Amino acid sequence: MKENRYVVKKDLDSHLLWKGEGPPAAHLDIELTERCNNACIHCCINKPARDKRSRARELETCAWKDILRQAAELGVMTVRFTGGEPLLRKDFPELYLFARCLGLKVMLFTNARLITPQIAALLADVPPLEDIEVSVYGMSRESYEAVTGVDDSYAEFRNGVQCLLDRKIPFVVKGVLLPPNKNEVAELAAWAATNTRMDVPPAYAMFFDLRGRRDSTAKNSRIRSLRVSPEVGLEILTRHPDSYRKEMSEFFEKFLSPPGDRLFACGIGPGCVDAYGVLQPCLSLRHPDLTFDLRKGALKEAIASGFTRLREMKATNLLYLKRCARCFLRGFCEQCPAKSWSEHGTLDTPVEYFCHVAHAQARFLGLVMEKEQAWEVRDSAERIQNLIRRRVAVS
Repeated sequence: MKENRYVVKKDLDSHLLWKGEGPPAAHLDIELTERCNNACIHCCINKPARDKRSRARELETCAWKDILRQAAELGVMTVRFTGGEPLLRKDFPELYLFARCLGLKVMLFTNARLITPQIAALLADVPPLEDIEVSVYGMSRESYEAVTGVDDSYAEFRNGVQCLLDRKIPFVVKGVLLPPNKNEVAELAAWAATNTRMDVPPAYAMFFDLRGRRDSTAKNSRIRSLRVSPEVGLEILTRHPDSYRKEMSEFFEKFLSPPGDRLFACGIGPGCVDAYGVLQPCLSLRHPDLTFDLRKGALKEAIASGFTRLREMKATNLLYLKRCARCFLRGFCEQCPAKSWSEHGTLDTPVEYFCHVAHAQARFLGLVMEKEQAWEVRDSAERIQNLIRRRVAVS
């Protein structure tokens, strides 16, 4: 029997492992690079794969190992390697093995183009213990490369997926709804259904985030133009209406209530370390006042001080206080400080697009009526209970 070259960490209660202030550090996002071998038309982060300036600024292997070691000592159970395209890092195999030897589970977000037989062998020999997540940009060369902007990227994606299949490595796929592939929803669903890990249709990105670094007005304008309307988004979300209603009613039972003036009402944390060693509250929120340079201090200190600040932050925007603070669709709406930051450069300015998306879904579920605004509803608890009762009656 082959001897394991990695540690399997016990799933201890992370509250017992975390000794600092703030929430337990059970999961940490690691943005290994913001460079990507695709140039997707909708992307909120990507820089060219050969961007020398970005590559020169990225953390070196030893610095990433130190952060991973600190994370494990804090009780982190899972790290998510993302980007950009994380496999662009030549030291990915070394960092992956180091994380697994620390007992960390690894989530890998990838476009699969750089999954070679060698990478697949590594993932098969030392399993990540989490399903790999592969983004799919089209079901044909024409549609795929119209999104990625890179010749031959479709063939490389297919080859990468085949490497995973050949080694029986668990993975799931997720779609991105864009003009070049909008007519391929059924085809992607049928292909995904052949994957034994896909017991539900692929999730879709379609309500796209703007660039969190606020570095390109032109790119942000393009991203806005590619967002689907709330009505089209609702059609995708409700492809299986009974399942959607059941899932949403279970969610609402826990998370529907007005947030008040507290800005960070989400389950944020412990955060994301970007490619340059800066800890930020989440993948999308890069407000300079909320970041911590880990080259100048320890991860534990950064998480503890960061969460103290986040808990204390209150909204002051009058429109937010009038609407969002009183809206019972809180857990349903994508409005959050990260969205406000990328859209407006503030933390509490409402984003109208996400408000419209949330209301479209709420109307479908009977939580708000046509032309009714959720922040004006006074019997929200009763409406939620009606939705839950309908779910129980059906089941």
